[in-house]
Amino acid sequence: MSDKKKEPELGATLKALLKGRSISMRKLSLLTGIDTATISRIANGKQQAKPDHLQQFAVHLGVPTEQLFQAAGFDVGSRQEEHHSDIYASVESIKDVLLSSNLFDRQFTTELVGKELTKYEQYAMTEEGQRIIFDDFRTKVESVNGAGPFIDELRQLYELYCRDDTTPERRAIAGSALLYFILSADIIPDYVFPLGYLDDAIAVQIVTGRLSQTADKPEP
Repeated sequence: MSDKKKEPELGATLKALLKGRSISMRKLSLLTGIDTATISRIANGKQQAKPDHLQQFAVHLGVPTEQLFQAAGFDVGSRQEEHHSDIYASVESIKDVLLSSNLFDRQFTTELVGKELTKYEQYAMTEEGQRIIFDDFRTKVESVNGAGPFIDELRQLYELYCRDDTTPERRAIAGSALLYFILSADIIPDYVFPLGYLDDAIAVQIVTGRLSQTADKPEP
């Protein structure tokens, strides 16, 4: 992979931000929930920062997430257009690469995605949520030039959402994934290749799993 980490650059960036904001590593630890020793190792180039770490640092240090991903050596733009179709072709291959390289905390990310989906379930049943789904879903699909299982599953969720015979529960569940995709409220920013599409994939997996469970329920 070409996305080699530049921990000294990230470390210098973190130290400068902490100094400029008069925030100690201990204080940043309290804000982010990341152990002080872990922050110290990252800042001193002794430990590789995970995307989860970078997201938390960006939020609490008040800087764009992209800045820290760039400092950590992630390619945040140049490969995006070239690999759009490949990204969507195999969700499992993306997960395998990330898991093998320890680039993200799957449990942490899945929990965050699940919380966002819960919020969107209620929104999907409102007039505004429905309008967003009906008006913007096809446009968003076209904008990412996606193809393959990931987009196919989203199209199936859209069809389920639009069907008159879909129960309110199943429509809300399907709509949550559609809104997550459309509104780009990503746990991992889309511009970080290939990480940026993983949370969308997790959202689809969570929703399809829940729909499978509801399909097994007897009718009341």
